[in-house]
Amino acid sequence: MNKEKLRLLAKDLTKNYPRSPRETLAGYVLAARCIDKCRAVLNGTQGEYHYDCPLDKRFLQFAELDPEALKAFVADGATDEEVSRWIGEHAKKRSRAEIIQWNNQQRDARLSDLPAPIQEYMEDYIAQFVPRNRPVYHWFDVFDLEEERI
Repeated sequence: MNKEKLRLLAKDLTKNYPRSPRETLAGYVLAARCIDKCRAVLNGTQGEYHYDCPLDKRFLQFAELDPEALKAFVADGATDEEVSRWIGEHAKKRSRAEIIQWNNQQRDARLSDLPAPIQEYMEDYIAQFVPRNRPVYHWFDVFDLEEERI
């Protein structure tokens, strides 16, 4: 593990937010946020965030990436560009159209589209963390509202 390179790249998630789930890395939504959390976990600055959580798993499972292999690569201080190349080399080969379609499904997902356990979890989470009187139209809104991007 290259701790110095990693330290320079890792966000302190006790003070800052990871990137929006809408932001892409290697062409995938959720990937940039996943990498922010991975770096922070490796750096010990993850705060309340977790790597390989249900949100990360949506990306990791679609791309068919091993979370531990990705984490090991990130631990060497890989930049976003290097991580993007690694994902391109290790992810299941899919057409650009298939990835775009999946991205749009994720961006457009409403709470009612999610599995029942996630809907149940989000019911309490939204009440606790999303500012009052802010409507949640899409699942990603929960994160962007809570983290003050919208």
